[in-house]
Parts: sequence; structure tokens; C-alpha cells
Amino acid sequence: MTDPLHKDLLDLAQEAARRAGALLRDGRPADLAVAATKSSPIDVVTEMDIAAEKLITGLIAERRPDDGILGEEGGTTEGTSGVRWVIDPLDGTVNYLYGLPTWSVSIAAEQDGETVVGVVTAPMRGETFHAVLGGGAWATGAWDGERRLACRPAPPLDQALVSTGFNYVADVRTHQAEVARRLIPLLRDIRRGGSAAVDLCDLAAGRLDGYYERGLHAWDLAAGDLIAREAGALTGGRPGERPSGDLTVAGSPGVFEPLQRLLEDFGAWHD
Repeated sequence: MTDPLHKDLLDLAQEAARRAGALLRDGRPADLAVAATKSSPIDVVTEMDIAAEKLITGLIAERRPDDGILGEEGGTTEGTSGVRWVIDPLDGTVNYLYGLPTWSVSIAAEQDGETVVGVVTAPMRGETFHAVLGGGAWATGAWDGERRLACRPAPPLDQALVSTGFNYVADVRTHQAEVARRLIPLLRDIRRGGSAAVDLCDLAAGRLDGYYERGLHAWDLAAGDLIAREAGALTGGRPGERPSGDLTVAGSPGVFEPLQRLLEDFGAWHD
């Protein structure tokens, strides 16, 4: 049976993600992509990002004023309840800027330092993913009701479809490109979706076999990591470590370990 607190946290996370997703979807100027090389649309995206975070943090503060918050856009407060919210109001900002559909709102709730609830909504894909610790991973989308998620049975690594992301710092990107160059011949292929939260949810939904990225923050991966694990995926960082800014690796059992070993051999965590 679901812990009543976790159920309350899930309900609040789903409401906040739904409302923030609608704000971002409906508030995006139709001509934003046309001016994508100018400074003004960047300002618009930043304004939308901040507005979405304020909506989420305002709702949490109203309903659960004693909770802590860690938000990408600076909406960070200390709490006294033992619950902390980890929020990425707009994961995939470049996709959002260009009018690509793979962007998301990611909200996780931690209890005493452990992630217990995760919600990721991708409004332009019409999908929302969620998980409660120990309760499996679920999604709603272009089908009736909720669907329980399960990662794909592991193929041989040379048949694995793996997603990744690239940093926006030139020298880091150069190193990441070299790691990808060495990996590609050993895999079915590599994808670059542009939203870490969505990539982790796509792994949970069986649409990917693995995922890795360097340079993620807690708000990028907190919700998606729980959703992937509750769907049966394994997640970590460097061998024996948890996911971190140095490296995040996720995959179906049978893909995770060989992928992690290759990334370690290729020095994926540093320049």
C-alpha cells in the first residue's frame, strides 16, 4: 500500500507539473523559433523558465510550507519537514526554443535524502511519467488509462540503442564527441534527444536500451532516475558510485554494466 505521504506528494507533483507544462506550452510565442539566433528569444525562454518555476514553487509553498526546495532557476529554500523538492521547470530549453517537442517539466520529492516521488511531463508529446518508490513506474499518453512501464529486455551491446547529451562548453563537447565516436561502432546507434529527464523516461518505457551523460545536475535527473529504476533499469555513475555531475549512466540490466565499463575505459567523466 502506498504511503499516504507519498501519495500526497505525488498528487502535488502531478498538479504542479501539469500546470507548469500548460504555462510553457500555451505561453510560448508562435514565432519564437524564427528569431532563434537573436538574443530576444533567449530572454523569452529564460522568462518562461522562471515563470514555470515560480508557479511550481508557489504551489508547493502554499500546500506544504515547511518543505525544502532545490530549483534550477534559484528557487531554493531550506525546509524543516524532511521533504525536499527537486525541480527542473524546463528541461530541454534549446528544444523549446526551436519548437522541437522533446522538452519537459521534471519534479521530484525527496524524503530524508531519498527520492520517493518523481513526475516528468512532456506536454508536446502528450505524455506524463510518474513513479513512487517501490510502486513501479507509470505513464499516461495516447492510450487509455495509465500504463505500467518496463525497460526492454537487454540486447547484446552491439544491438543496444543508447541516448546521450552534450555540454555547451566547447572543450567539454569536444571530449564528449570523442567518447561518442569510440562508442558508436560498438552499439546499434546513439541518439541525442535534448532532455535528460525524457531520455530516462524513454528508457523506462522501453524506447531506449541505455543512456549516459556528463554534467547533469540534481534537478536534471532526480525524477527520471527514480522512474527508470522503478521500471527495472539500473542507474549509477562511475563504477560503484551514484549518478552525479561527473557521469550518469542508466540502462536495462545487461546493458548497464558493459556500457558503464566502456565509459570508464574511455574516460567519459573528464576531459
